[in-house]
Amino acid sequence: MKNKLVFILFAGLLSYMPFALADKAIFAGGCFWCMESDFEKLEGVTNVISGFTGGTVQNPTYRGNHAGHYEAVVITYDPAKVSYQDLLDHFWVNIDPFDDKGQFCDKGHEYLSAIFVKNETEKLLAEQSRNKVVEQFPKQKVVTPILDAATFWPIKGKESYHQDYYKNNPVRYKFYRFNCGRDKRLKEIWGDKVTQ
Repeated sequence: MKNKLVFILFAGLLSYMPFALADKAIFAGGCFWCMESDFEKLEGVTNVISGFTGGTVQNPTYRGNHAGHYEAVVITYDPAKVSYQDLLDHFWVNIDPFDDKGQFCDKGHEYLSAIFVKNETEKLLAEQSRNKVVEQFPKQKVVTPILDAATFWPIKGKESYHQDYYKNNPVRYKFYRFNCGRDKRLKEIWGDKVTQ
């Protein structure tokens, strides 16, 4: 009886707490400025951090050694408002899944697209979502891999200006995004599904 009462009190307390239980997802889609901008538009996403993942170099930096890493974002989200499946759907229409050299005007390993999964549920959902894209484009090769999550290294220190770049430097960001041809290419691939 005592344990049941404690559980009921705890459950009641949780319902009044001013925060939601959060989860995290990691995606690489080329320029992390753009990925931040694209994902922060989603209701239920509470934070997006730019950084590197997927490589073996410790403490990678933008201007220093980040060999083998992907430019990526870690997305904190409220699963009661936006699901992992919603994030996957949003991810695909904000990348070029056929580019095996990078993304848009940015070329090189660090700009490749990828989905980083941390458990079997995410892996299954990611594979199903990738299969849908493959079926949708039978004449093109989808090259975006699904990889096991690795250490995520946020951009920090002197390079912190990369965080929220699109908010802090809106004119430069828009100029870069336009010149890179990102939105034009996304429209060519995804049509009305693009989420600009």
